[in-house]
Amino acid sequence: MYLVKDIGGAIALMGVSLVLLGTWPVVLAVLERRGRLPQHTYLDYSITNFLAALLVAFTFGQIGADTPETPNFLTQLTQMQDNWPSILFAMSGGIFNGLGTLATQYGWAFVGLSVTEVMASSLKVVIGTTLNYFLDGRINKAEILFPGVGCFLIAACLGSLVHSSNAADNQEKLSSAMVNHSNTNGDTENEELTKHLLEIEQPKDCEEQEPEVAPAAQAVEKLEAGTADFLVDLEGKRSIKVLGSNTFLGLGIVTFAGVSYSLFSPAFNLATNDQWHTLGEGVPHMVVYTAFFYFSLACFAIGIALNIWFLYHPMVGVPRSSLTAYLKDWKGRDLALVAGMVCGLGNAFQFMAGQAAGYAAADAVQVHHLSSIQAVCSTAVETKFLLF
Repeated sequence: MYLVKDIGGAIALMGVSLVLLGTWPVVLAVLERRGRLPQHTYLDYSITNFLAALLVAFTFGQIGADTPETPNFLTQLTQMQDNWPSILFAMSGGIFNGLGTLATQYGWAFVGLSVTEVMASSLKVVIGTTLNYFLDGRINKAEILFPGVGCFLIAACLGSLVHSSNAADNQEKLSSAMVNHSNTNGDTENEELTKHLLEIEQPKDCEEQEPEVAPAAQAVEKLEAGTADFLVDLEGKRSIKVLGSNTFLGLGIVTFAGVSYSLFSPAFNLATNDQWHTLGEGVPHMVVYTAFFYFSLACFAIGIALNIWFLYHPMVGVPRSSLTAYLKDWKGRDLALVAGMVCGLGNAFQFMAGQAAGYAAADAVQVHHLSSIQAVCSTAVETKFLLF
């Protein structure tokens, strides 16, 4: 089993992890804004996310000598009767992570990618890093760690204010556009516009739609990002309709996501280090690869179960779907599968680094940079890249 024992190796893994974890949310947000149902996207994402755990477990988890103190992945997999408390902690962490990711997927639509990630990441640091600090035996310097935690608390509050301001600004733009349109167009033109929109929304087969793709793209390119026309055009394309929604709905979803995210790392910490002494005497601690396998298994199970339910019982106005429709939906599937693999590897490297540097430090370092990366990426996504 490969173990990271020095700080240099932990820093290198955190560097790779922050790049991986800073990119996959942008991919899923783009797919939603292009009209792919979030249930379809999350089902694809869940599959490769779990495959990433298997890949890491059967490679890094099987490297090196298999000793009683540090058993390899397959060896410890057969010791369920001895380490079942750690299994439960790892799986509870996976459930928290799955619920957080699922809520985040809807939060991106209601609040925006940049605000969602800043708020969710900040809550993760404020709660999760504080819990990990005490679970890690205070190995990190509090005078360095907690000023950063305080900054993230401020960021979470500012994020909620930004969302409220954005929602009010969008509503004002749409109201002004409606007033201007009413003043400059007669009833006849309104009727013609309505008829034209209804004709556009008529279901067509693929062959009929293909010639209209290029003109549609050209029309979108002329729209200025942030204008009322841009917002209306985006609303027509995306799968989660958000215009006119309650401001507190988006904040509630993001808060739930942040709290869920804040609990998965402490649960994983308990699974691998057994600070509560739940294992029997002489039973080795669960290695990070075995814990990550159970963590990902629970995340996979909760993701598949909930999204199959959401196919037939969707929430927040998302269209109803089915397993048959999901299996036939290949548009954007490759990106969703890549996002799942990238996220899975990013989580694995973060946990591997946490074993050496402490989970509190790993969380704080990761989230600090992830917020910056995702903020930059989301700015591009919410403007130019969504036009294609």
